[in-house]
Amino acid sequence: MNKRPLLIAGVALAAVTGWIYSDPGTGNRAVASQPPEQTRPAQQQDDLLAERTKGSADAPMTMYEAADFQCPACLVFFDSTLPALEEEYINTGKLKLVFLNFPIPQLHPNAPAAHEFAMCAARQQKFWLIHDYLYNTQEIWAPLSDPAGYFMGLADSAGLDREPLRSCLSSGEASSMIGAEARMAFDAGVQSTPSLILEGGLIRGAAPMHALRPLLDSIYAVRTAEQR
Repeated sequence: MNKRPLLIAGVALAAVTGWIYSDPGTGNRAVASQPPEQTRPAQQQDDLLAERTKGSADAPMTMYEAADFQCPACLVFFDSTLPALEEEYINTGKLKLVFLNFPIPQLHPNAPAAHEFAMCAARQQKFWLIHDYLYNTQEIWAPLSDPAGYFMGLADSAGLDREPLRSCLSSGEASSMIGAEARMAFDAGVQSTPSLILEGGLIRGAAPMHALRPLLDSIYAVRTAEQR
């Protein structure tokens, strides 16, 4: 495979160069078409990257999760894999997890609005709270013809300031940022959600912990040996 470095918000993200793992169980098998070109430049990604990163900045491993808030398989990863990933690797300082926006509007028409809402919430340091709210209420807002009103209710529950939120949403900056990020992820080989990028490898589907654990333990052993 071709080696195509990907830069997201100033962080070098290796494209698929080593291995591909496809979860044989749950996964969003529909392939995304290439994200459209953006008419406005993506802005202010650097300051929001930290807001959607879990774990210690000094963690020896970094995992990028390309996800779609309306994707049922992403909900499976959120419910089944993420809690154990946090307990065993993120909270113990072994891994940091970075959320990447990869809405697929062809399959999930309300996903772009959900991602814009989450990124605007990140400006008020509430990304992960809204991230959890969106997944926990996916079955409610996903079928709505217009989820904007419901999202505002979630904003109130999260204690977000409505005026800066509305300003962010109306400015178009979040939409531009998300589109640019999705394009870079696509160029790195991401075509479906959820997809995890770990040390130059791509993990497709809602990978269970029994599949992730050997990979993470092996990489961690190498990384910590290098630091000795």
